[in-house]
Amino acid sequence: MKFRTLTLFVSLAAMMVAGCGKKETATAAAPAAPASAPAADGVRVIKVTANDQMKFNLSTIELKVGEEVKITLTNIGTMPKQAMGHNLVVLKPGTDETAFATAAGPATATEHIPESMKDQVVAHTKMLGPKESDSITLKFDEAGNYPFMCSFPAHFQLGMKGNIVVK
Repeated sequence: MKFRTLTLFVSLAAMMVAGCGKKETATAAAPAAPASAPAADGVRVIKVTANDQMKFNLSTIELKVGEEVKITLTNIGTMPKQAMGHNLVVLKPGTDETAFATAAGPATATEHIPESMKDQVVAHTKMLGPKESDSITLKFDEAGNYPFMCSFPAHFQLGMKGNIVVK
């Protein structure tokens, strides 16, 4: 059993190193970029992807106070949901992200959103398997730094996180 755990850890570490690369930023001032596009109803759509290397394509999303945005997460990976599920959880400024991620790990009944810290969540997508998508619509009334993460076990700790910067 220890050998299997070690093998899994080494495999995950190798995938993480292979997935390292340039991160994109979606900004309110930029013209429609591949990760961001205006919708017909005026709500900007930001496309975030998650992959089998435990990486989001964006690490920073910049918004203006009062701007409404629809964030669509797509799991572009191929590994089964039970092994490599992904979600996008937006937290309130000042939330202890490590404590949230630690509490989220065993919270399988609530798709890794811990009941004890639910009051720290601004919004979240459902847990996604390969080729699945889900969207959340947000509008921030206050400036601040709103962290986001994948709350699937160990994903935050291995770097699957970012920030929504509201100015």
